[in-house]
Amino acid sequence: MHSVLLVDDHPLLLRGLQDIIAAAPDFDVVGATASGVEAISLISRLQPDIAVLDVAMPGMGGLEILRAIRSTRRLTRVIFLTATISGPQIAEALKMGLSGLLLKEYAPEALLDCMRQVAMGGKWLPADLMANASQVSNDAPLERFSLLTPREREISALICGGLSNRMIASRLGTSEGTVGIHLHNIFRKLDISNRATLAALHVQYTNPLRS
Repeated sequence: MHSVLLVDDHPLLLRGLQDIIAAAPDFDVVGATASGVEAISLISRLQPDIAVLDVAMPGMGGLEILRAIRSTRRLTRVIFLTATISGPQIAEALKMGLSGLLLKEYAPEALLDCMRQVAMGGKWLPADLMANASQVSNDAPLERFSLLTPREREISALICGGLSNRMIASRLGTSEGTVGIHLHNIFRKLDISNRATLAALHVQYTNPLRS
């Protein structure tokens, strides 16, 4: 069972999220708060597997909480739950290792799917929102995407879908070590250092509407 901390300054939404998760046997809500400051304290004390954070809260929102817990190297996986979020905010969160991003309007239907994907070590990053984030990134890595081999592009697509190295290896019928080597080469060619940036670049590269 995966432990979960919920953080949102709207009491009705916070209660609704608790009710949704309570119906799932694979998750346990170990804490809930409307305060960003208290959220940092609870994450430090409870060390939940997953923290679902509201991005926009008075005083301290999701970005500030994520920044604070990453500075202490906490391993809690973070999901942002928000009504709206800007491209620069997404880009900053991705650099800090954001695992999931879910608009509040989709929470009733998609929250548990998002949490399960993240709990397995995957990512839940909607393509339309990721495209907004990639718009603010440097174009140079995007131009270098054409240097990737067909297999490297295939692996990039699977990473964009939130699959782990082990899951990709199983999908492609190869070893986890081979996938790791391909991933190393992808990072080197694109001059990037993490999977979230690769996912953002892949979305923009494959989006025909990109500028």
